[in-house]
Order: sequence, then structure tokens, then C-alpha cells
Amino acid sequence: MAELGATAPAVRGTTTACHASRSQHHPQGTPGLAWLCLLLLLTACVPAAGTNPGIKARLTRRALEFGRQLGLELLQSRLQKEHELNLNGSYHSPLLGTLTYAVPRIHIHELQINDSAVDFAEDVGVRLTVQRARIRLSAEWEAQLGAIKDRGSIELRMNDLAVAAVLGVSVDGSGRPVVWSAGCDARGTDLHMEFHRGHSWLYNLLAPLAQRVLRQELNKQLCLELRRGVYRLEAALKHTRVSTQLDSFAAIDHSLLGPPAITAEHGDVALKGEFFRVGKCQQRPCPALPVALPVALPAALPTALPVAHEPMLLLAVTEFVANSAAFAYFTAGALRRNISSNMLPRRFPLQLRTKSLGVFSPQLQERYPDQPMELHLSARRQPLLSCRPDALHGALFSSAEAFVVLPNATRVPAFLLNIDANVTGKPTIAGNRLGGTVSLTGLSVAQMTSHVGPVEVKRLETLLKFGLWLFGVPWANKRLRAGVPLPTPHGLSLLSPRLSLQEGFVLIATDLQYQS
Repeated sequence: MAELGATAPAVRGTTTACHASRSQHHPQGTPGLAWLCLLLLLTACVPAAGTNPGIKARLTRRALEFGRQLGLELLQSRLQKEHELNLNGSYHSPLLGTLTYAVPRIHIHELQINDSAVDFAEDVGVRLTVQRARIRLSAEWEAQLGAIKDRGSIELRMNDLAVAAVLGVSVDGSGRPVVWSAGCDARGTDLHMEFHRGHSWLYNLLAPLAQRVLRQELNKQLCLELRRGVYRLEAALKHTRVSTQLDSFAAIDHSLLGPPAITAEHGDVALKGEFFRVGKCQQRPCPALPVALPVALPAALPTALPVAHEPMLLLAVTEFVANSAAFAYFTAGALRRNISSNMLPRRFPLQLRTKSLGVFSPQLQERYPDQPMELHLSARRQPLLSCRPDALHGALFSSAEAFVVLPNATRVPAFLLNIDANVTGKPTIAGNRLGGTVSLTGLSVAQMTSHVGPVEVKRLETLLKFGLWLFGVPWANKRLRAGVPLPTPHGLSLLSPRLSLQEGFVLIATDLQYQS
């Protein structure tokens, strides 16, 4: 029999895990932009003591620059409408008395940002700075000077506007991201105002006197509006999912593992990345091993871009994710399949009939001449996967029990075999689809029990290898090459992704693009 132990990944121990009930759904109406901002602005989450991430991502400065450009486009498009302001104030003139005014709403006609930058704020979050911005807006106004009441409109132009804001990023006890306003300063030194309608000629005479007070109030209101935006994002993040149920058997825990530890150059997001059985406590497989993302791209990573062109995002998916998925489905009893005689290709060298399999067990054909058979396949152990720089290596451990199907539909047990296989795989990525190819590197068949005499397992093993090589592997590769879509936030897709295999994890380096 072929040796299988050499390629089977080692199991390092087990740990008990009970997964509490988590929110599975995103509430209707929660802004999809919240996830986009989070992906672009969230940074390093350092694993809690004794816990390593199953998935780890690195955002670079280019990702922040991408977020800055996208954010400015979204900001300008959203500002081109009316906004509730409720601006109230007063100004006292020794000559004319006290002028009180109210501006209930404004309409922004132009926002021009000439100089802006976004950087990582080390150990806090993200810092946004804007210089030499220009804004033009109009508003309806109401005013009272003594006994005189009036109303009309006003046009404001503010040049040389500067804003500095810091967005703090952390994580709560359930693994959800948390954001807060860690600082804001807005300064506009060049304000021009012009009144229209009503007694505007009089107010225009007083405008130079009121501009200083109004400029200070507008600076204050700008930071208040930024904080309101952060509060709305924080409220939306409270309802984000920390686990997703995939089917009736398994779900995946993608909660954050700890508070941010942000450097000046990049940020690493650490996700748990563990599959678990739905509604069950389980003995989970060995914990994830530490993952050290490279400072530079690995030499093995194919790239048509200059070395100086760093990707926006580095994503490492460890073998722990795949092994936890295999364990969850194995313990849930999902790795089972019954194969009947009409499910195999007609050209397959082994057919599920006593006439075909009787070649390896003469008594089978003698007792049940030319009867259909059925094969019950199941995993007797958890499949194991390891990631190495040359390929993905998998070890499969299955049992195959053969039954004879009598004319009255009764199933009579014939024999039980253990069938183990070693496979290797090469993943590929194109756009937002992950695909690959697989090859069979080893197969062994062993007889466990038989009700129809001895089974010639060596001959059966040889023919089974040939059948899998001729039909099974090409069938699997045809479907694997088509690939499956990668989950990404709404509107966000991968641009020029590149994939490489590292020791213990798959590394994807990619840029990002957004389409509304």
C-alpha cells in the first residue's frame, strides 16, 4: 500500500471551544459605506495572549491613499444637498444695538480640496489633514435688530479652510470594531458673506463686523458635523456581524482578536477565522500558529509591477482556517455521500455492479449475479491540510462500505474498505475569483471486513487510481478552474491580485477598486 504518513500534517493538540450565539444578520438600512470605511481605515489588531489569527490582513499607505481619494469623491457627492444646521447667534453694536440671527439650513454648492493627506496615527487610528480648502454655500436666514424682523438669503465663501481630524480605532468585547473621534480642529481665516433680499443693504454694511463671530461658529460646527458622522459610523458598527452561518452545518467566526497596534507605515487586521458547528460546543483542532506578514513581497510572489509598487492589501489565510472547516464539517457528519450505480460515468473502469466488482471478489458475483451495488463513502477522520511553498498538501481518510441492492430494494452489506488519499493543490486567483488545480499523489486501499470472502485490494487499488486519474481529477479540475467568488464589501473588488504559497499560509497581495 502507498505510504500516506509522510504528507499528513501533524496534529498538535485540541482545545475545547463553545461559541456563543452571535448576530448573524446586518440590519436593514445600515450604511454599506461603514464596511468600506472600516476596511480602508481599520488597522492593526494584535492577537490576545495565547490566540493567533486564522486570517491576517495588512493595509498599507497606498490603501489609505485609495481611501482618501474615494472618501473625497463620496464626500463631495453627498454634500451637494441641503443640510440641517440650526445656526443661531447674536452680535452687539454700540450704535445699532443687538442683532440676532438664525440659519436653519444650508446648501453647499462647491467644495474644493486642494491639499489633503491621510496617514496612520500610531497607536490610535487614522489622521486626516486638509489644507487650503475652499467652500461656497448658501442659506436662508432670519434676523432681528431691535424691533425690526427680517428674512432673506445669504451666500458664504470661505477660503483657506484647514481641517485636522483623528479617527480612533479599537475593538469591543465581542470582537466588533469600535471607532471614535480622537481629535478635530477646523480653521477658516478668509470668510466672505453677502446678504440678499429683505434689508440686505443694511446687513451687508454690518457683514464685516459679524464675519469674525460667524467664522468661529462655522469652525465649531464643522468639527461637530464630523463627530456626528463618526457617531453614525460607530452606531452602524455595533450591528456588524462577527460570525456568518454558511449552511446548516457550519459557520465562521471572523471577529477581531484585539485592540489596534498601529505603526506609522501600516496596520495589520487580525481575524479569528475559525469555522464551528452551528449551535454546538466542540473539541476544536490545534490552534492557529503565529503569522508574520513580510515587510516586502516574497521573492516567490509573481508580479509585473515595479518592486517599489507596494500593494494596498496583503491578506494571509492560514491552514488553520481550512483545518477548522474540515473539523467542523467532519464532526457535524457532513462528510458523507452515497454513490449509486447510475452516478458513475459509463466509461469509468469500475462500475457499481456485482459483475464489475466480482473481478476482485469472486464470491460476490457467485452469490449476487449481476446485481446493482451502492457505495457509502464517509470520512473516518478529519481531513488535514498543510500549506507549503511548493503546494497545498491534503490527506483524506475515508471508509467505503459496499452494498448489494436486491430487486426488492433491500441493501445487503458486502465489504468495508478504508481508502486513504494524498492530494496536492495549486490555488490561483483572477479578479475576485479564487480557483486552482488538484492532483492525486497517493492512494491506498485496505480491507476491513467482508461478507463475500477476500477482496483483492491491490488490483482494486490500481484500477481505482487509474479511474481517478482518467476521470476524477479532470472532473474536479474543470470545476476548480472556474473558481468561486471571494466575499468583499459591496462595491469593492480586487485589482491585479497576486497569490503565493508560504509556510503555513496562503498570501494574497492586491490593489483595490470601488464601483458604485
